[in-house]
Amino acid sequence: MQTNQKGNIIIGVLLLLVGGWFLAGQFVPGLSELVQLDIEWPVFIVGLGALFLVLSIVLQSPSMAVPAAILAGLGGIFYYQNQTGDWASWAYMWTLIPGFAGIGTLVKNLLEGNFLHGLREAITSILFSAALFIFFSGILGGPDLLYRLWPVLLIAVGISMLLRNRRSTPRRPKQPEIIEQ
Repeated sequence: MQTNQKGNIIIGVLLLLVGGWFLAGQFVPGLSELVQLDIEWPVFIVGLGALFLVLSIVLQSPSMAVPAAILAGLGGIFYYQNQTGDWASWAYMWTLIPGFAGIGTLVKNLLEGNFLHGLREAITSILFSAALFIFFSGILGGPDLLYRLWPVLLIAVGISMLLRNRRSTPRRPKQPEIIEQ
């Protein structure tokens, strides 16, 4: 069975189970009281991410590690926001999503037995996400420390781009000297 088919089957079964749970909760009053969704709903998203990761390992479908990391990361963000009431932090928290995808890519490559294969792309994604987080949280009211760091980040990125450009500039080969006789 192809990896894509396995993933579709897994997601389909998960949707059936979750939908069945909520449908049963409408007809069996005591069942819906077992879980307080107003407080614990982000934990379900983290748990769904963990379930995707476990299924990724069990079904030998490493590509499911990427959505697993994204789901778990989003669940973590929502848990923070739900506990603190800091819903305005979404203005800069969304920038962490590419980093979650990078972490998922690292786990995927690890499960495939080829950790070094996509290491550069994964780390680039994580660093890009961190830079976006620092920048947007700095200008949109995030933690005070990040407010002070975002100009330094701009300087570091500028230096990095200049150095990268310098390395990629082809050098002209020396022309042989022509000796006139």
